[in-house]
Amino acid sequence: QAQLVQSGGGAVQAGGSARLSCQVSGINLDYYAIGWFRQAPGKKREGVSCLSPPNKITFYEDSVKGRFTVSRDKAKNTVYLEMNSLKPEDTGVYSCASAQAGYGCYIYGLLESDYDDWGQGTQVTVSS
Repeated sequence: QAQLVQSGGGAVQAGGSARLSCQVSGINLDYYAIGWFRQAPGKKREGVSCLSPPNKITFYEDSVKGRFTVSRDKAKNTVYLEMNSLKPEDTGVYSCASAQAGYGCYIYGLLESDYDDWGQGTQVTVSS
């Protein structure tokens, strides 16, 4: 079972940047996918990006493509979501989650039901 601890986020002005961190323990990131999800107020949770080293897949949802970058630091067992050119519609609670190799992160998107363990979530608020 993985433990995921998130940090980062907060209040940002439109056009600004923020970085979310997801420190993972209990699993080897070489064999797991990490997904980033967000839930805007009044909306269902959606997958925005994922990284799956076993499948060599990196995915970005269309609305964040070109603005968000997912990466990992293997030595720190940490996955990052770098968010640039932020927009008010990026506001929400962002959560990272882990899925076993070959699951969760696909070339067409994220499958939420594949994710087993979740971070605590962190709020990102983008003001105009």
